[in-house]
Amino acid sequence: MRDRSYLLTILVLRRKRDCYIINLIMDKLSNTLSRTNFKFPGQTGVYHGKVRDVYTFENERVVIVATDRISAFDVVMPKQIPFKGQVLNQLAAHFLTATSDIVPNWFQAAIDPNASAGLYAEPVKVEWVIRSCLAGHAWREYKAGKRLICGVVLPEGMKEYDQFAEPILTPSTKAETGHDNDISEFEILNQKLVTPEEWQTLKIYIFKLFARGQEMAKDRGLVLADTKYEFGRLNGQLILIDEVHTPDSSRYFYRDGYETYIAGKSETKPVHLSKEFVREWLVAHGFSGKSGQDIPELTDEFLMRISERYIKLYEEMTGEKFIKAPADNIEARIENSVNKYLKEKTNAAV
Repeated sequence: MRDRSYLLTILVLRRKRDCYIINLIMDKLSNTLSRTNFKFPGQTGVYHGKVRDVYTFENERVVIVATDRISAFDVVMPKQIPFKGQVLNQLAAHFLTATSDIVPNWFQAAIDPNASAGLYAEPVKVEWVIRSCLAGHAWREYKAGKRLICGVVLPEGMKEYDQFAEPILTPSTKAETGHDNDISEFEILNQKLVTPEEWQTLKIYIFKLFARGQEMAKDRGLVLADTKYEFGRLNGQLILIDEVHTPDSSRYFYRDGYETYIAGKSETKPVHLSKEFVREWLVAHGFSGKSGQDIPELTDEFLMRISERYIKLYEEMTGEKFIKAPADNIEARIENSVNKYLKEKTNAAV
């Protein structure tokens, strides 16, 4: 009886937690952060990416605002995901801090639930994707018959989610508009996007970062299957920029489910704790980013499911409860947070 009562108590607590999260999301469905157009003191520029708005200050400092936008197949969806920006910003801060001993990075402080401040670096126009298994874009290319991806030769007979003998590097171009494209080491060097010396340094950084991310995921009962890194140049030095190991830049699975599946002991595919399941949903509804395709309707129920995935990953990766930021007047809150930060920096310099 004691065991049964214990299990019933756990089930009740889980249901209460799930209802709590759903209520949080429902409150914010009509009050998400889409696009910001701030004019901060000393601001010298702004760049609106697919998800983040980057504000520069005399090319020395940046403030990056993580919005609730979501993109798939390099297309920004017409609706936003509640709490997504907050999850991305706080997870990026978590992982940038945890990997700063491997490579210097841009991050200095999280100044708002949706915004962080740090150093400006001139971006390297390459996205560095590293993979430990055949999933996502690599699987779609492989399934279509390709065996050479970014200069890497893949063996015949692989199945979705099969592990590589060792992680492979599959970079892509960093397109400001339109689609990113796969690119090989030869093409990167031939186009002088990086020097041969930088290439060697970047490979060391990337493989060490990925190993650290996999260790951290394993400790939390997860698998980091692949991820994307971006780098910039600051005073002649390469530094890590943008986000690290977030659900937008990475693919996670539950460890037990993934290992059971690839061992052939289950037919249930691994559960994606990333936005890959959004891509899969879009493909199932006739959209893969190709010309002439219409984006299917993203219902409130589907938006809630996406948000729940992001919140769940935050809690499972950090071991901390997700605390929602105030949903009202989000832009005013961010503006006040950034202005306070800039004022403190100005006073400190005097």
